[in-house]
Amino acid sequence: MREARVIPLHSGDEGADDRPEPPRGVAAQPDPDPAQHDTAHRQLQLAELLAFLRRRVTGDYDVDDFGFDAELTDHVLLPSLGPLYRTWFRVEAIGMRHVPDAGGALVVANHSGTLPLDALMTAVALHDDHPAGRHLRMLAADLVFSTPLLATAARKAGHTVACNPDAERLLNSGELAGVWPEGFKGIGKNFRDRYKLQRFGRGGFVAAALRTRAPIIPCAIVGAEEIYPMLGDLKPLARLIGTPYFPLTPLFPWLGPLGMVPLPSKWYIEFGEPIATDPYEPAAADDPMLVFNLADQVRDTIQQTLYRLLTQRRNPFLG
Repeated sequence: MREARVIPLHSGDEGADDRPEPPRGVAAQPDPDPAQHDTAHRQLQLAELLAFLRRRVTGDYDVDDFGFDAELTDHVLLPSLGPLYRTWFRVEAIGMRHVPDAGGALVVANHSGTLPLDALMTAVALHDDHPAGRHLRMLAADLVFSTPLLATAARKAGHTVACNPDAERLLNSGELAGVWPEGFKGIGKNFRDRYKLQRFGRGGFVAAALRTRAPIIPCAIVGAEEIYPMLGDLKPLARLIGTPYFPLTPLFPWLGPLGMVPLPSKWYIEFGEPIATDPYEPAAADDPMLVFNLADQVRDTIQQTLYRLLTQRRNPFLG
């Protein structure tokens, strides 16, 4: 009988390498060098940046009929807002499951904050925190598209004028559109009226959703009211410079440019359960009573969500 051979587990030295030896004829693979990994990652980033710049210079990129430049939006415009979203306002996005992964839908939100940063933060939330990384195509005021530089940036980001024909084109194309029906009445209201929704106008957004049979997603934003607490409005100066209002806040204009820095309030953006419009025929958009009732339903849903979020919030700046 052949005698069994005993194979020692260790050589006897403390701390010896106890990893299994590679099969005979196969060379052992060295441990990855972290420095080499970082270098390779930086080289990849540099290559991507150079490729991006080359496409910008040569014009080798696509835009849609509205001027939307998806590559510029994904690589420059939205990332530039990331620090404000994640570090300064510490935004918590709630209810993303209510926003479809694809197809047309209309996000309707409350508006506040003296400057429309709430719209920008909503766009970042849907791009960065939604599983499908959706682009929000805003329906903005005429003032945005009559302001130099701002108009170009808005078009590049895919936004357009708040009118029913453009809203319907976006929704019919399967885009996620966003509207803030309070308009300047919302962002320009005094701090004493915070989180009290203003009038929603004539409900044109409902008519656009009905004609395209796109769901309406109510969206409540808490935190924007505190970034520039508006204590007064210098109307003569506003008329002189052609703006809807000239805000007076605790810091602006007293501290000059420093007064333009928003206060670091804690934000919550909640997307509610969609309100279906497909049970109605497109012709229902011409029924003023139905349009009014649906607009009122959306407004009431947002207002009740605001009240609930406010009762859960302990402090405007700590959350």
